Amino acid sequence: MADARELIAETRAQLKAVEDKLIAHPYLLAVEEGRITKEKLRLFAGEQYHIVNSDLRSVALLVSRQGHGPNRDFFLGALQGEAAARDALLAFAKALEMSEDDLRAYEPRPGCQAYPAYVAWLASYGSGADFAAAFLANLPAWGSSCARMSAALKGKCGLSSEAVAFFDLFAAPAPEFEADSLRVIQDGLDRDVDPRGVARAARLIQAYELMYWDTLYEAST
Repeated sequence: MADARELIAETRAQLKAVEDKLIAHPYLLAVEEGRITKEKLRLFAGEQYHIVNSDLRSVALLVSRQGHGPNRDFFLGALQGEAAARDALLAFAKALEMSEDDLRAYEPRPGCQAYPAYVAWLASYGSGADFAAAFLANLPAWGSSCARMSAALKGKCGLSSEAVAFFDLFAAPAPEFEADSLRVIQDGLDRDVDPRGVARAARLIQAYELMYWDTLYEAST
């Protein structure tokens, strides 16, 4: 029987090259150097508005699919996190002089929206273990990126702590997140979820994450 901890460790090792690209992404450097104007930061807010709203629906669907099973609380926590992120994103957009009507009207880019499209696929057709593995693999690079964005936006753009709360939410994940994710993954593996599918979910979500930053960088510089 597959072991969740070993599977995730192997998957992370295989994804190290992608994670290195995410951590050293030129978009983050451009923000830190003040080369992304407030006007161009609106692209980030617009893309994330569509992503977070999509992810909210995806996680809600997954909660519904879980029924009253043992992992329901884990996904309810993820749903609450997405709701908090949405509220915080509106504060970021407000600092950029964007209303929610502006965010609704924003036309998202396919390269940025491939990520939430795959999350929606996982919520519809994947297992809870697939979903948990994808977000567990993705969190370190995304959290690191958000921490750098928060510091840069306060330092270079003069944004307030309230305005960058969206980034701070992801920069400091709950300490029990990894252990809880591994428990959900192990539960799936114990129920004969294919470990190849679990690893595949992590690989694809990281690839779509990189596509997000690449697309955003190209549109912003």
